[in-house]
Amino acid sequence: MPLQRDQLLAMVDKIPAFPQSVHRVISLTAKADCAPKELVSVIEHDPVLTMKVLKLVNSAYFGLRREITSVNHAVVYVGINTIKNLAITVATAGALPKTNKAGLDVDALWRHSLSVGVVARILAAKRGVIPNDLPNYFVAGLLHDIGKILFAHFLPDKYAPVVKLAAQGKYSFSQIENKLFGLDHGEFGAILAEYWKLPGDLVAAIRFHNSMHLDIESDTGQQLCCAISASNAIAHYLFDEGNPETRIAQEVTDWLGAPVSVATASMEGIEDEIEKALAFINIGS
Repeated sequence: MPLQRDQLLAMVDKIPAFPQSVHRVISLTAKADCAPKELVSVIEHDPVLTMKVLKLVNSAYFGLRREITSVNHAVVYVGINTIKNLAITVATAGALPKTNKAGLDVDALWRHSLSVGVVARILAAKRGVIPNDLPNYFVAGLLHDIGKILFAHFLPDKYAPVVKLAAQGKYSFSQIENKLFGLDHGEFGAILAEYWKLPGDLVAAIRFHNSMHLDIESDTGQQLCCAISASNAIAHYLFDEGNPETRIAQEVTDWLGAPVSVATASMEGIEDEIEKALAFINIGS
């Protein structure tokens, strides 16, 4: 039986809300004239957020030559947009359930999502996306599958067969979810992202990463969705031995400029990049 929106909202309402400090960070960084000092002040008033942001900034992923010991220096070295996305990452990892009774391997899901984020950032850089916007691609990849965690947590008995059937490879998670629930994990994840008041382009990327939508409001949102859909296919191709060519929309292939198998050939060294980013998986613990 299809799930109704009020049922979904009732489930989402049980997920912990983002801390006010993170909402404030998102609000401040949405402004073109965001004042770094104000951003630093908001983060520093949240000791847990401060600690975890600094932990990520000092991880191998950023590869900074010196240890960063203050939020002010973190903003200087990695930029306002990166700090925003680190705050979103920290809050998401802290809010979502770590285990479930549906048999969904959450650790494997996060590693796949991490791979998608790393690939998306690389693809975006190759397409000339400005450095300040590249963190948006990484965090969109990292969060694109959060809807699976929601299904597994709230509907474990109904979702367990989905996990088993998807593992056989004949049908995708989205195909099975749509048939059983009337929506897929992209839509469920986007509803949570909207509840958390995440940026619109990020919500769209989560919603449409499995079913490309041509009427996304902004060009940046359209490009972000294409990148996440393509990166999702590449990550499956690289690590799951899947055949994503039949599962992605033509506009995604057009965005890539080549079939997934060809685009994947340019991903040399991707395993090392993913290893550097592993700190993002356990940041909520």
